[in-house]
Amino acid sequence: MKYQTSLLEDWIKDFYINLEINEPHQLDLLDIAYRMGLNVIFKDISSRFYDKEVIIDERLSKPEQWQEFGHELCHALRHNGNQLVMDKSFIELQEYQANNFMHHFCVPTFMLQKIKFPRFRSRAICLIASTFGVTFPFANKRLEMYENRVNGVLFHHEYVNSLDNVPSIHEEPCIINLDYELIPK
Repeated sequence: MKYQTSLLEDWIKDFYINLEINEPHQLDLLDIAYRMGLNVIFKDISSRFYDKEVIIDERLSKPEQWQEFGHELCHALRHNGNQLVMDKSFIELQEYQANNFMHHFCVPTFMLQKIKFPRFRSRAICLIASTFGVTFPFANKRLEMYENRVNGVLFHHEYVNSLDNVPSIHEEPCIINLDYELIPK
């Protein structure tokens, strides 16, 4: 199967390879934080990143804490600024980016591609959840993201192949004026 990785997927793979993390069983938030020189603190408050410390909500389950770590790590590695004084639209952008990062960080594509998926989607979701230590809804969303990427590549491949069968038509060059009328050259 052909798969075209995104820049984020490549970045995350390089990040993990640099930390010598190659397998799902090596995905441990405390170990990753230690290797990066970050402190992780578990508190009875919502998760956040502040001043080289990743604060994780201790009330969450272990899979939820792993997911929150991925989200907050995106802010630590890829964002600048204080959200308390940012414009709402910029906060929304950072949160969207952190959520996307979290899915790829917690279930890295280069590891996901090594998995032999079961025939049934529900079993694939269970396999992803147990292999990567994430919740079932998270595993479902990540599988959906992966499927969309695979389907996009398949669609593109089919589209390009279909263009090979279309006879080429010679068109005279033209200029488009401001009223969108075609004027022959």
